[in-house]
Amino acid sequence: MAGMASQSPAAPGPAGSPSGNPAPEHALLLNDSASEWLGVEVLELADGQATIAMTLRPEMMNGFGITHGGMIFAFADSAFALACNPADGGGDAVTVASGVDVNFLAPTRAGQRITAVARRRQQQGRSGLYDVQVFADGGGNDGGANSGSRGSSAVVHEGSNGTVVAEFRGRSRTIPKKQ
Repeated sequence: MAGMASQSPAAPGPAGSPSGNPAPEHALLLNDSASEWLGVEVLELADGQATIAMTLRPEMMNGFGITHGGMIFAFADSAFALACNPADGGGDAVTVASGVDVNFLAPTRAGQRITAVARRRQQQGRSGLYDVQVFADGGGNDGGANSGSRGSSAVVHEGSNGTVVAEFRGRSRTIPKKQ
């Protein structure tokens, strides 16, 4: 993404969309070191919507060998922020999180590619409500063999984007932009 600081060797940067087309750009990402470190790739942007992707790396895993929940949360939060704010960064206000709830539904592992799809559900004045679904492909260093819950009969939802691994609901508030 244009204007971003140079990337560390451990965190290869976004290379545009998988189709080879240039990735949509968003003004928020010009100074977003967290999304840069995560390796966030912007796939689609529209008013109140954003779709992003990244590949999970070994340094994102916790002591159980699965992705640290904070990494999934940060990834979903980046999609939320992109959906809340105009891509051109224009205007005299910014929209920030006023609160979130996240449910982790299935584990992910290093090597898996995850996608977050954020959509505005409701907007009333300066307050908004957004849903973000995080999907994972079947990859990972175990070939997906351990992607289910321990002996659980839980239903794992799969769709065209892969397996739903987290659901994130964000509450937003629009505030004046600092000058």
